[in-house]
Amino acid sequence: MSEPSQELSDPRELFLGYLDWYREVVLRKLDGLPQEELRGSRLPSGWSPLEMVKHLAYMERRWIRWGFCGEPVENPWGDHEDGRWALAPEDTLESLRAFLLEQGEHTRRAVSSADLVRQAPPGPRFEEGAPPPALSWILFHVLQEYARHAGHLDVVRELADGVVGE
Repeated sequence: MSEPSQELSDPRELFLGYLDWYREVVLRKLDGLPQEELRGSRLPSGWSPLEMVKHLAYMERRWIRWGFCGEPVENPWGDHEDGRWALAPEDTLESLRAFLLEQGEHTRRAVSSADLVRQAPPGPRFEEGAPPPALSWILFHVLQEYARHAGHLDVVRELADGVVGE
């Protein structure tokens, strides 16, 4: 998959295209890494590449499903334990890849027919008393999370085996 076309100008399609692209970039960074690199950390902060993927899937789920769509979400902070990202023993690259892509499919369905200026409904995702953000703000936030964390994975991959860039 390549970056969305420079000819694309529709904001909705730009958001969706870049989110799809960054999901693939993140997953591609993990291809070929051995289990000890996927579950271990090379950084003082201690997060692992699999924890990052789990975080991104839960982050998108929190913002789109729980926040913008107002759906009830069981364990919306399931990527966190004791204030940091965490894995369950059953979490694998394959299961987290499927979970991340499932969130992307849901995002595409939810955003395809929604007005970008529509505000999310009030609910437990947002601070009480503060107006919920518009879909465009949420999408921009989710996109910047993917971009930032893809850069983090660039560094980890280079430290692990010397593979750099896209």
